[in-house]
Amino acid sequence: MKVGIGRERREGEKRVAATPESVTQLRALGVDVTIEAGAGLAAGYPDAAYERAGAQVATEFDPTKMDVLAHVRPLPAELAAALPAGTITVGLAAPAAELTTVAALAAAGVTAFALELVPRISRAQSMDALTSQALVAGYRAVLEAAIRFPRFFPLYMTAAGTIPPARVLVLGAGVAGLQAIGTAKRLGARVSAYDVRPASADEVTSMGGTFISLDLAAVEGAGGYARELAEDRAIRQRELLAPHVAKADVLITTAAIPGRPAPLLVTREMVALMPAGSVVIDLAAESGGNVEGALPGVQQFVPTAANDGFITLVGLRDAASAMAADASRLYAKNVANLLALMISDGQIAPDLTDEVLDGACLTSNGVVRHAPTAAALEGTR
Repeated sequence: MKVGIGRERREGEKRVAATPESVTQLRALGVDVTIEAGAGLAAGYPDAAYERAGAQVATEFDPTKMDVLAHVRPLPAELAAALPAGTITVGLAAPAAELTTVAALAAAGVTAFALELVPRISRAQSMDALTSQALVAGYRAVLEAAIRFPRFFPLYMTAAGTIPPARVLVLGAGVAGLQAIGTAKRLGARVSAYDVRPASADEVTSMGGTFISLDLAAVEGAGGYARELAEDRAIRQRELLAPHVAKADVLITTAAIPGRPAPLLVTREMVALMPAGSVVIDLAAESGGNVEGALPGVQQFVPTAANDGFITLVGLRDAASAMAADASRLYAKNVANLLALMISDGQIAPDLTDEVLDGACLTSNGVVRHAPTAAALEGTR
């Protein structure tokens, strides 16, 4: 049985779905692994390292000849349509945004596993790519802020005077937000954070941050994720957040709702009230943005309300990919661990009665198994 890993074609994507370490794990399961030549170079994994781990490096890689195809970014619709019936794919699928590809996978008879759909249960933690990649992205967001902020993050008391610590505000205290809190705290900043989920308060405190409590009822969705607020509550939330945003030197937003556009937490007017020289990093820019006007991969300068300077607004794009080596290390392990549930004695046979595989399965036998995606596809017909 052949497991194939191709080079990611999306511009800016440096991650790879297998590392030499994960190849060793897959080979121990009794399968053959084929890597497209150069697939791991951008992440720091040369072809020779894959060969030493037991993979075959192919200069002419044909994904249609693989029994299993592992990938990072969603497959192009034309490739999905070309895969033979019975092919198994494992990777991020972005089903809400990639309906054409989902339809092509189903029509081709492909069994597709979307890592975004892995259930948030204890036994599936080692396969949870959303968590592993959010860890990387949260760390990167703080570094992006620090290199743009014209001051130090930590407090310094010197003979020439005292430099106060930067005031960092993190909105969204999921995995990315908590990592951002911890990283900013390690850099010496004074960190506060907000999340609609009350359970986040203890987690924020454990990372060294101060939790901001607003006069809003708790909102929590399935699997520990936040869920979308009604518009009137969203407006009230922005009103209550405004004074906290205005006092921040650095604002990092990380709030996301799986399968939905990112919630708008901060308006352009709120950003304009921040001190001149402040930095805003929107980690959710690729899914619509938490900050009004934020665009993925674009740095903008927003005039302050007092017209005494500018605030730097950055919509991050490919945040996890920017730290491709460790992001790939974690992601490839997620992929290999999920495949290990399906492989026995060198053969792959997904048991869709297993709650992890059932939850992660996007398409199988010509059917879109993920109900929200199936409903979305029906709505487009």
